[in-house]
Amino acid sequence: MTETDWPAWLDLDEEAFGAAVPPHRREQYRAVTEFDRSLGAFDGDLLVGTATVCGFTMTVPGGPIPVAGVTSVGVLPSHRRRGVLSSLMTRQLADLRERGEAVAALYASEAAIYGRFGYGRAADALSFDIPRHGAALAGHAPADPALRLRVVRPAGTRDLFEKVFDAVREGRPGMYARTPARWDTVLSDHDADRGNAGPLRAVVAEDDDGPRGYALFRTVQRYTPHTVPDGELRVGEIFALDDAAYAELWRHLLDRDLVAQIRAHRRPVDDPLAHMLAEPRNLNAIWMDDLWVRLVDVGRALESRAYSAPVDVVVEVADPVCPWNEGRLRLTAGPSGVRCVPTGDPAEVSLPVAALGAAYLGGRPLTPLRSAGLVRESRAGAVRELSLAMSWEPAPWAGLVF
Repeated sequence: MTETDWPAWLDLDEEAFGAAVPPHRREQYRAVTEFDRSLGAFDGDLLVGTATVCGFTMTVPGGPIPVAGVTSVGVLPSHRRRGVLSSLMTRQLADLRERGEAVAALYASEAAIYGRFGYGRAADALSFDIPRHGAALAGHAPADPALRLRVVRPAGTRDLFEKVFDAVREGRPGMYARTPARWDTVLSDHDADRGNAGPLRAVVAEDDDGPRGYALFRTVQRYTPHTVPDGELRVGEIFALDDAAYAELWRHLLDRDLVAQIRAHRRPVDDPLAHMLAEPRNLNAIWMDDLWVRLVDVGRALESRAYSAPVDVVVEVADPVCPWNEGRLRLTAGPSGVRCVPTGDPAEVSLPVAALGAAYLGGRPLTPLRSAGLVRESRAGAVRELSLAMSWEPAPWAGLVF
């Protein structure tokens, strides 16, 4: 696809996802679209399917690597079940292999779609719906008297946000580097971004040495019929360099005037807020999938990450979509480094490529997948050995849909 196809692309996106794209978002989407990495399926002159890739650096266990962020995957409703999606996804995976990209990731509009193309559910997220009444932090929650809070205008504080965010993402598998265009979408404050809420607001936690955290949020002003404040605070994102700054930001958000409810979507599953609240049931947490990962080149992908424990196991991978991955590999990790090479030795663990994708970021144990019938072992304890080695802390989480 080329830039000349952009108007048709937007029309297809609106039809496939059933939502209008406001004018300012059209420009934002265009700014982050890599047209030379975009695929289109045509019925004559009619664009009927799309898929594209955002190339970025993502943190995996052990550090950052290049990852292909798959997005804008859609098919016209009139052309479903004709093989359009399958053609786009398989062609895209072949292109990624030719470019030497070993790992792909995406957010799924429907969880059942992408497993058949080898993507595994690698990260989850929580959504919080916290009533302000009774939502105080417990006495053991970290605090630092050197910290102070400062209300800021988001548009004028971007460099500060970037500094904190970049420091945080280096330690969290799944988080990816944001381009200037991506930051534009985070800080966008048009009417369509607000919904029925107010303007984007921000608060910074800092000390004499500089910023230690920030929170972005919006508020909805509401009152009951008896004029009792019944507002809502919607957390956009909250990042901090240390536990005390994180707790201080939450103290502020949980104590805003005229607010009855605090909602925070797509939070990490190991969010310490669950242990900071005096009454953790007030989180009213909902669990959902976050990021899906696909190993395009299994051997290179497994060699590109670190491991939490020594491992020496022969893995047999099933991958009918990418047959170049089919076969047996010996994965070894220890003091001398990591190697993953083809072998003729008997398989000790047999699994589909999607299971490896699910475990790749360190947040999905393989042992439950064995119990579900997705993973098999021929050497007792081999699955547990591999699962333990691939596990990682903190839990994977991306935080922002690309």
